[in-house]
Amino acid sequence: MNLFADDTTVFLNEEDGLEDLEKILDNWCMALTAVFNIAKTQILPIGKKEYRLRIIMDRRASPDQRQIPEHIHIAMEDEAIRTLGAWYGHNLHDGVVWANQLEKIDESLENWNKSNPTMDGRKKIIQMVIGGMSQYLTQVQGMPKSVEKKLKKRIRQFLWAEKKISPSSSLSERKAWTPHIGSSGRPCEPPRRT
Repeated sequence: MNLFADDTTVFLNEEDGLEDLEKILDNWCMALTAVFNIAKTQILPIGKKEYRLRIIMDRRASPDQRQIPEHIHIAMEDEAIRTLGAWYGHNLHDGVVWANQLEKIDESLENWNKSNPTMDGRKKIIQMVIGGMSQYLTQVQGMPKSVEKKLKKRIRQFLWAEKKISPSSSLSERKAWTPHIGSSGRPCEPPRRT
């Protein structure tokens, strides 16, 4: 079992029963005086496609087990579920994984833009918002070229928003990404694709 704050990820094989897991979790919660929110449970079938589809259709991992209750969500093919900040599923495309994060970045940049920041302020906002909000997901999921391209476009649009100057003038995009020396004395660098 992998426990992180209020997220629990459990991997079961086809012989493991959901009712056995519920008993273990009930005992664990009683010992810790905690509450396990079974209503938020999601199941992502893993294995060959035929097996995954059988779990989805029959709502059970094997014929000798009781059905998974209707209130427990079973992820369909091509559906993503989120756990520990990462997205998992079968046949996922980048749009599913990154759509929510790109939307949050856009909303944040839009809010920051209302404060009419200076060019130096815009540089710091870009590093904080785009760098900060994409860093974890990039680490756990990777950043596809299509998303990198979208973020570069957002950087240019935000940096030069409502300015009479253009990217070709004295302050280049490269200059905007010049590392800022933080309070630790180390440069605060923009996110890098690895």
